[in-house]
Amino acid sequence: MHVLKQLLTKTEVAEFRQALQHVPWLDGKGSAMGMAAAVKHNAQADRDHHQVQLLANRLLAKFGHNPSLMAAALPHRIYPPCFNSYAEGGHYGWHVDAAIMRLPDQQILRSDLSITVFLSEPEDYQGGELVIQTDFGEQSVKLAAGDAVLYSSATLHQVMPVTAGQRVAAISWLQSMIPGTALRETLYQLDLSIQALAGHSGIERAELDRLHHIYHNLIRQHAQV
Repeated sequence: MHVLKQLLTKTEVAEFRQALQHVPWLDGKGSAMGMAAAVKHNAQADRDHHQVQLLANRLLAKFGHNPSLMAAALPHRIYPPCFNSYAEGGHYGWHVDAAIMRLPDQQILRSDLSITVFLSEPEDYQGGELVIQTDFGEQSVKLAAGDAVLYSSATLHQVMPVTAGQRVAAISWLQSMIPGTALRETLYQLDLSIQALAGHSGIERAELDRLHHIYHNLIRQHAQV
């Protein structure tokens, strides 16, 4: 699970929120699959609306320009972001995201990673925590507006009931070039080490080249594209 601080600036969050006030909202159950529909109680911006599509593309561009997100996910395909809202009483019970999704261009996406981008400040609503089941127990996530959390789509997770205020967020799913969680995390840690060492003047270029060689050859050997 990776927290991405300020994926969106406060100004960008305000622009997204302003635009979302002028688009149609639908019952979130319409986009849920299988058993998830029975526990989903929220509203979702109409993904076919032109303004919603513009916002989704703008957020996709932010994904692509975020080095931490790219390093952690190594994405091959990304589902166009969806925007949801939880008003008082809204919640999304325990569920697992669909393993296979169809993109608007009819290509198939395998959901390896999910991302939630928070568009409401924590103090603007009560409840509404994203709770993720992990090997280390349940992790509760409630971040500042503009922050995001990247986590495995294979996990059971839920959005706790909102008891006051409104929780607005964007969600998306990514298919990684490296489907194995353990190898993807190892590559991410290796990339972080390379970047850290590159900032030290005492490190010889030959050693950095050696690490880059290892990193890219591991991706070359294991990437599914």
